[in-house]
Amino acid sequence: MHIAMLSAEFPPRWGGMGSTVFHLSAALVNRGHRVTVITRSGAGKPPNQEGVDVIEVGWMRIPMEFTRSYGRRAISELEKLNERLNVDVVHLHCPMISWATPQFHRCIQNIAPVVSSLHGSWLGERDGLLEASMSKEAAVWANVNDIAIRFTAERYAKFENIAIRESSICVANSRATREDFESRYNPPSNWDCEVVHWGVDTEMFRPSDIENEEENRKFTEIRNRFGAVSPRSKLLLAVGRLAARKGYGTLIRGFSALNKEMPNTKLVIVGRGHLKRRLMRLAKSLGVGEDVTIESSLSFAELAQLYRSSDLVVYPSFYEGQGLIPLEAMASGVPVVTVDHGPLPEMVDESVGALFTMGNIESMVSVMKEVLKVGRKKGEKGRARVLQKFTYSGNAESFENIYLEAINR
Repeated sequence: MHIAMLSAEFPPRWGGMGSTVFHLSAALVNRGHRVTVITRSGAGKPPNQEGVDVIEVGWMRIPMEFTRSYGRRAISELEKLNERLNVDVVHLHCPMISWATPQFHRCIQNIAPVVSSLHGSWLGERDGLLEASMSKEAAVWANVNDIAIRFTAERYAKFENIAIRESSICVANSRATREDFESRYNPPSNWDCEVVHWGVDTEMFRPSDIENEEENRKFTEIRNRFGAVSPRSKLLLAVGRLAARKGYGTLIRGFSALNKEMPNTKLVIVGRGHLKRRLMRLAKSLGVGEDVTIESSLSFAELAQLYRSSDLVVYPSFYEGQGLIPLEAMASGVPVVTVDHGPLPEMVDESVGALFTMGNIESMVSVMKEVLKVGRKKGEKGRARVLQKFTYSGNAESFENIYLEAINR
C-alpha cells in the first residue's frame, strides 16, 4: 500500500518524532510498502531512503502556530500527491500538526482514511512545565516555545480533540498517553485508540563486545574522555534536549549529593538547547563543575559508544508521551533509572533499573546508588526486553494491521 505520513519532524530534524517516523518508514518499506513523508522545510537535505519519498512544505515560524500553517500546506501537497499516485492511508503524527474538522473531512472524503499517532498532548507538556517550575528547574519560562505552550496549550488542545474524534483510528505511544487523552477530552464512546510503544534502533544501540579488542579500546577511550579513568570510576549519562521539563537541574543537584558519597563519579549530559550555561553554573555552584560535562554535538556513533560505555543512564523528565532514551539505554545493555510517573514505568522496572519519585532528589540519589552497586546485570535484561517488545520491525507490523483495518472500514 501507499502510506502518506505527515510529520512536522523528519531528519535532519532528529527528535523523538523525527526518529520514529524515519525508522518506521524504512521498516514499512522493508515489508513491501511505499511511503511518502510530507514534512516541514528548512532543516537541510533529508537522508536518502530507498522506497521513501520526502516532500517539504513551508510553514510560519511562529511558536505553536506552525502546527496550523504546516497542516494547511501539508494537506494541499497531499491532494497533489494523491492525484499523481493514489494514497491508501494517511498517517498524521500529532500534536505537531493541527487540522480542523473540515480538513479531516476533506482528507477522508477525497483522499484516504486517517490514522493519527498521539505522541503526547500540549496540555501534558504544559503540566510538565508547571511540575518543573515547582521543582525549581532553571529558566522554566525563559524559552519562547515553553512560554507559547503555557499560554496557548488550551487553544491547540482543541485540535487534538478534533483529531481523536475525526480519525479512523488513533494510536497512542503509551497507555499513559491514551489515559491522558481519555481524561482530558472525553472521547466518543466508539473511540478506537490502540497502544503501540515506539521501538529503537537495536543495531546502533547495542552492548559492547567485550571479546573485541577494538571495542574495548573505544570503551576505555570514551570513558577517559569524560574523566572516568579509574577502575572504580562510575560514568552516568543523561540524554535529551536541554529544556526545563527534562529535569536536568534536579539531576545535577542529585548528582552533587551522589558525588559526595562516590567521589569518582562523573556525569555527562548530551543535548542541545539554551540551558547549557545555566546548568554548568549550577554544577559549579554545587562544587561538581569539574565532574559534569554537557555535550551538544556528538555524532550518532559517538553517542552510541557513550551509551554502551556508561554505567548508568538517568532520565529525570517531568513529562513524556513515551520517552525513547530509556529504551536506547536498555538496548545498549546499560541499566536505567527514571521517574515513577507517566509512561516510564511501562518500560522500566526493577529488573532493568529502578524508578524514583519525580522531582525528589533524595529518592533519585537512593536508586542511583542502589543500581550502581549491582552493576550491569540489569542492563542485560534491558537489552532482552527491548528485543522482545520495542523494535521498529514490530512497529511496522502493528501499523500495517492498523492501516488495513482503517482501509477496510
